[in-house]
Amino acid sequence: MEYLLTDEQKMAREMAGKFADKELKPIADRLDREHTHSPEVLKALAEMGVLGVAVPEEYGGGGMDYVSYALIVAEISRGCGGTGTIVAAHNSLYCYPMLKFGTEEQKQRFLVPCASGASIGCYALTESDAGSDPAAMRTTARLDGDSWVINGEKKFITSGNIADYCVFAASTDRSKGYKGISQFVCDLRETPGFKVGRVEEKLGINASGTAELIFEDARIPKENILGEQGAGLRQMLETLDSGRISIAAQALGIGRAVLEESIEYAKARTQFGKPIAEFQAIQWKIADMATQLDAAELLIVRAAWLEDHGLPFEKEAAMAKMFASDTAMQAAIEGVQILGGYGYCKDYPMERHMRDVKITQIYEGTNEIQRLVIARNLLGKRK
Repeated sequence: MEYLLTDEQKMAREMAGKFADKELKPIADRLDREHTHSPEVLKALAEMGVLGVAVPEEYGGGGMDYVSYALIVAEISRGCGGTGTIVAAHNSLYCYPMLKFGTEEQKQRFLVPCASGASIGCYALTESDAGSDPAAMRTTARLDGDSWVINGEKKFITSGNIADYCVFAASTDRSKGYKGISQFVCDLRETPGFKVGRVEEKLGINASGTAELIFEDARIPKENILGEQGAGLRQMLETLDSGRISIAAQALGIGRAVLEESIEYAKARTQFGKPIAEFQAIQWKIADMATQLDAAELLIVRAAWLEDHGLPFEKEAAMAKMFASDTAMQAAIEGVQILGGYGYCKDYPMERHMRDVKITQIYEGTNEIQRLVIARNLLGKRK
């Protein structure tokens, strides 16, 4: 792997890795138990440029590439899966569409505060009846003079409970289906008619809040639309393609934590007079974990490299996300098995890793959807 990386990319990974070991691992259990994030951690990450990794410095970001970004997300997630979720969603789902589709004025107003880490952004697409099928979206945006009037409810929004800014999708013409979807940006603190609804009780990634966003005749300025009216689906798909690389990296990071803890435990735990690491059954589990995680990392770096070089990466991002999340989930299952009864107890972090990693098979496109994306690219896209 080392021969594929530049010195700058290695430095980015090392920086994030040291932070994960020193600052995140010691508090990850508490954040999970208390269902909260750490403002101090977010402040420190902002100072490191991690809340705007691939955003140019002129907009307050770190000015790094997407390979570095993927490596950083993996290391942060190795320390705390929930914190990795906050970092990934903020960078990929908020900063990316603002940088890619925003006007210069929009970037100055809505991107700079988030890329610098002074504020947190979120992305609102999913609804109770619209997840994998965005055409079923019920949130509407109606132009009324100089304002868009927004009505609808968004579900399962990462960081929705703490975000200051939001990129969201709404239908500007229901009769056109997915061709009538547009994207908007708003300052949630200055949007009358907006409120945070239910904050979900989840299986894992509890250091990251997941909230319902409610718009009831909420008004935002006319100029807050991103790009052209009706361009929302195309923008969403491009955003999700990029975001899937970060979810793959998150899964990889959690998988790496599982591997590290499996090895440490196997060396220390004795049965029948010797460490269980000497038993072939345990050795095979660890060997499979390491091999598959390395393969996942190569898929991730390939997808990020393609993005960095402006080449098509939809298929490669889907492959990386699908394989890395499936691999990390299987690693977590085996990690619990290696620890036996201890793996099932909260005295060890292994059960948390298993809970945290499951979501990577679901959000930003389920792995069933990833397989459809891959097949569509291989067999030819439908008209």
